[in-house]
Amino acid sequence: MFGTESSLSMFLNTLTPKFYVALTGTSSLISGLILIFEWWYFRKYGTSFIEQVSVSHLRPLLGGVDSSSPSNSNASNGEADSSRQSVSECKVWRNPLNLFRGAEYNRYTWVTGREPLTYYDMNLSAQDHQTFFTCDSDHLRPADAIMQKAWRERNPQARISAAHEALELEDCATAYILLAEEEATTIMEAERLFKQALKAGEGCYRRSQQLQHHGTQYEAQHRRDTNVLVYIKRRLAMCSRKLGRTREAVKMMRDLMKEFPLLSMFNIHENLLESLLELQNYADVQAVLAKYDDISLPKSATICYTAALLKARAVSDKFSPEAASRRGLSTAEMNAVEAIHRAVEFNPHVPKYLLEMKSLILPPEHILKRGDSEAIAYAFFHLQHWKRVEGALNLLHCTWEGTFRMIPYPLEKGHLFYPYPICTETADRELLPTVFHEVSVYPKKELPFFILFTAGLCSFTAMLALLTHQFPELMGVFAKAFLSTLFAPLNFIMEKVESILPSSLWHQLTRI
Repeated sequence: MFGTESSLSMFLNTLTPKFYVALTGTSSLISGLILIFEWWYFRKYGTSFIEQVSVSHLRPLLGGVDSSSPSNSNASNGEADSSRQSVSECKVWRNPLNLFRGAEYNRYTWVTGREPLTYYDMNLSAQDHQTFFTCDSDHLRPADAIMQKAWRERNPQARISAAHEALELEDCATAYILLAEEEATTIMEAERLFKQALKAGEGCYRRSQQLQHHGTQYEAQHRRDTNVLVYIKRRLAMCSRKLGRTREAVKMMRDLMKEFPLLSMFNIHENLLESLLELQNYADVQAVLAKYDDISLPKSATICYTAALLKARAVSDKFSPEAASRRGLSTAEMNAVEAIHRAVEFNPHVPKYLLEMKSLILPPEHILKRGDSEAIAYAFFHLQHWKRVEGALNLLHCTWEGTFRMIPYPLEKGHLFYPYPICTETADRELLPTVFHEVSVYPKKELPFFILFTAGLCSFTAMLALLTHQFPELMGVFAKAFLSTLFAPLNFIMEKVESILPSSLWHQLTRI
C-alpha cells in the first residue's frame, strides 16, 4: 500500500504546469471539434450524430426497444399499414388549392417585386400541363399542335402569344385555360375565360367519347379531353369560391366528383372540405372525412387537421388547461388531443403557421406531403376556419408539443405513421422561395444535451488552460488535491482488500 502511494506521489510531483496546459488545451481542442461536427450534423440532418448512433446501435445492445420494431401497440394497425405505401416518401403532389398565376401570383410580384414561385415548382407545372393537356394526336388539329409547343415554352409572353395564335384558328379549350391562368389579371376575368374553355372542352369531350374505342390513338385523345374538362370545371368551382359564391362552388365540386369518381388524383375532395368549412357545414365535412379518411387512402394535412378541428370543436369552447390538469381529461377532450397529436405527427410544421408563430407566404403550385410546403398550403386556406371555432387554437397551442414527447425519435420510429422522412427538407428548399422564407425542418427541437455539455466542457477546459498558465503553482496544488480526492475511493478499497487478504498474498500482489 505504501509503495502505491509513493508511486502516485512521485508521479504527481513530476507533473509540471506545461502538462496541465497541454492536457486542458488538447481537451479543449477535441471538445471544440466535436462541437463543430455535431452542430454541422444537426443543421444538415436535424438530429445529433452521437444521439442517432446511440439510438441505432447502442440502445439495442443494452436491451432497449429496437427502432425497427413495429409501431406502438396503441397505434391502430390500419394507420400503420396505410403509411407503408409503395409510393416514394418524398413524392411531390399538385397543390389542390393552387392560386392563379395571372390574377394572384403575378399581383404579388407587382406589389413586392418578389417571385413567389421557384423555377423548380414552375417546371413541375409545365410537366403537368404537357401530361394532362397534350397527346400524340395533337398534330391532327392545328390549334392543338400550337398549344403543344406553347406548354413547353419557358417565357410566359411566348406562351400567351401562342395561345392567342391557336384561338385565331379555332376555339381551343387549352388555349383558353392558358390565358385564364396566366393572362387574366382578376378572378372574374379568369372565370369568363374558363367558361369559354368549358364550352369548347365539352364539344371536344363529346366527340372523343364517341370514338374512344376505335383505337389507342382515340383513347389517348379521349383521356386528354377528360383531363381538360375536369380541370376546367374544377377551376370554375374555385373561381366561384373565391368570388364568394361558396354554395355554388360546393354544388359544382359535388357534381364533378359524381361525374368522374375515378379521378381521385386531382384531390377535389380537399377543395370540397375547404368550401364546406367556409359554410360551417360541419356535418357534411364529417361525412366527407368518413369517406376519404380511410386506411386504404393516402393521408394529407387537410384530412388530418380537419379531423382534429372537428374533434376540437366539440370541447374547445370550454377547455381550460388548469381545470384539465386538476380533474384530468374527459373522453371527448382525450379524443381531441389524440386527433391533434395524430395530425402533428403527420405534418409537424402546421401548428406554427396556425398559431401565427411563423409568417405565411403564398403557397406553391406543388406540395410535399408532410413537408413545410404542405403546411403553408394548408394554413394559408384553413387558418380562418380554425379561428372561427372558439378555443380551437388555444387547445392546439396547449397540446401540439406533446407529440414530440410521445415520439422522441421520429426519424427512426413513428407512432401512428411511418417514420418522418429526412428528404423533405431538400425537396421543400426546391419548392419554396428560400430567399424570403426560412424552411421549417423536422424535428424542430433544441440542440441535444450532448452538444450543450460539449460546449460547456470546451469553455471549462479553455478556462483551466488559461488559469494554469497564469497561476501554475496554485493550479498544481489544486490538481494534486483533486487527484487525491479522485483516488480516495480506490485507496479505501485497497485498504479493505489488504485487511482481508493474508499478508504474504498481499505482498505478492503488490510486487506484481
